[in-house]
Amino acid sequence: MRLRYPADTKTLLWLVFAAANALVVWFVPSLRLYLLPLGCYFALCAGLIAHNHNHCPTFKDRLANELLNHAATLFYGFAAFNWVPTHNNNHHKFTNAKGDATITWRHSNKHNVLVAFTYPFIASVTQIPLIDAYVKEQKQKRPALHRSIMIQLFLCWGLPIVLTLVDWRATVFALWIPRAFSLYTIIYFNYIQHVHCDPFSKWNHSRSFTGAFTNWLLFNNGFHTVHHIKAGMHWSLAPAAHAEIAANIDPALNQRSLLVWMFKSYVLGTFSAKYATHQIGRAPFDPPSDEPAMVAAE
Repeated sequence: MRLRYPADTKTLLWLVFAAANALVVWFVPSLRLYLLPLGCYFALCAGLIAHNHNHCPTFKDRLANELLNHAATLFYGFAAFNWVPTHNNNHHKFTNAKGDATITWRHSNKHNVLVAFTYPFIASVTQIPLIDAYVKEQKQKRPALHRSIMIQLFLCWGLPIVLTLVDWRATVFALWIPRAFSLYTIIYFNYIQHVHCDPFSKWNHSRSFTGAFTNWLLFNNGFHTVHHIKAGMHWSLAPAAHAEIAANIDPALNQRSLLVWMFKSYVLGTFSAKYATHQIGRAPFDPPSDEPAMVAAE
């Protein structure tokens, strides 16, 4: 069970922390409210870990990689294999242009509190056909992978339901609330990293958040532009890779603070267009006539 990159020692520690937090919440009712924010954070990290792992496997050993997917699934609240059909094979192919199941402009290209708030609910539904098709395909072509998918689905839904029947209060605080927060937040992250960006541009197809502390907390997932350019790159290499291309990106798409950007967009932007986001380059529904409606990713 050798790690491919030493930085993934943190990956394993965070999954251990997620498990430890859930166990304390389960067995010590008096601490449930106090530990709920930590549970939400570690559930979010489990989703980010599943994302990173499916782009760049954590271990050199196949079985160890499969076990990590199972562990991340339990705390993330969404089966880890779902990243493949919805994200790796779809989002990275179309990058918010036509064909992307998670387009930010499905009903409106406006960016405001209402659109941002409802986006995760809509995007959750539009990804279902991709997931269903992928599961059926693997059942026909790759039985071993299909068995792994079934295990993940049990860990994602079956086991939490059983635990709910045993102690619903403990399970709500240990799993259901953190997992709901994780899934919603990760889909929202996808929204803010692409809304009003130009999917046909080599450099301006994504918005990045470059603050060091936020990226330490979130496994460098703020460096989204370089992630789309080098999708298979290990997450620990993202800051240096971003620094090499940062000068090519529209300054409006290199934001340092996620929280400051949100305050400007949703509070100040409500009263002044100066602080709101604006379309950079081509709108995603307006592809160049001489170019395909997608951005290629490695």
